[in-house]
Amino acid sequence: MGPNINNRLLLPVGRIDMFMSANTLQSFDAVENNVPTLAVAAIFQKEPQVLIAHPDQGIETFEDLKKLTLFVSKEGIGTYFQWLKSDYGFDERKVKPYTFNAQPFLADKRSAMQGYVTSEPYAIEKLGIKPKMFLLADQGFDAYSTLIETRRDLVEQKPDMVQRFVDASIVGWYNYIYGDNKPANAMIKRDNREMTDDLLAYSVAAMKRHGIVDSGDTLSLGLGAMTDARMKSFYDKMVRAGVVKASVDPRKAYTLQFVNKKVGIELRPKP
Repeated sequence: MGPNINNRLLLPVGRIDMFMSANTLQSFDAVENNVPTLAVAAIFQKEPQVLIAHPDQGIETFEDLKKLTLFVSKEGIGTYFQWLKSDYGFDERKVKPYTFNAQPFLADKRSAMQGYVTSEPYAIEKLGIKPKMFLLADQGFDAYSTLIETRRDLVEQKPDMVQRFVDASIVGWYNYIYGDNKPANAMIKRDNREMTDDLLAYSVAAMKRHGIVDSGDTLSLGLGAMTDARMKSFYDKMVRAGVVKASVDPRKAYTLQFVNKKVGIELRPKP
């Protein structure tokens, strides 16, 4: 497929059968636009989006970020920042465009920038700066992320195939997070030359430390878990923020048919 191919468009037309979507908003968008896809598992229980601030600038709480200039991408403005406005009172006038370059943030100590907990903080720490980090998921932005999406016709006509794919993905993630991930890392490095052993190790440690993959409902239901209550909670927040239309039925965005079965749960190390 490749990084420059819009794989999400290839799913509904049958060119691919499974797709890893960014977060729950894409599932809601599919409902609004009558795209015949739905989420069947949520690999990331927490959206890994963070806001990163400089140390020693008096930024101790999430609310303190409102004092700063914020570097936010165009996509971020249209999604999570609308929630920051509606639920926390952030001011869009203090936002500057984030172009996936940390230099403007590094040059302005009274600023914060978006990033993923698994990558941007690593790059900043390599420069000798220990940044302040605020994971949006821990502040109430309870989207699922890295969801497995498929077509409705496959769910109806080939549920066994969908179940096998979901189960294999779940077992694979248990093994990657808690087991020997060297073979997987070798494949990642082969396909993405920017990845290094240090960055991959940092990413896995960050996912474990912040509960990105394994936390909350997954502790009892297994990886990939989804619940109606969690979906409704995020839907309500996005409607309140004006990101999702109230006419969208969130129940059409996903199915619990293939998850919450404790598949692979024995692979989690015992406390």
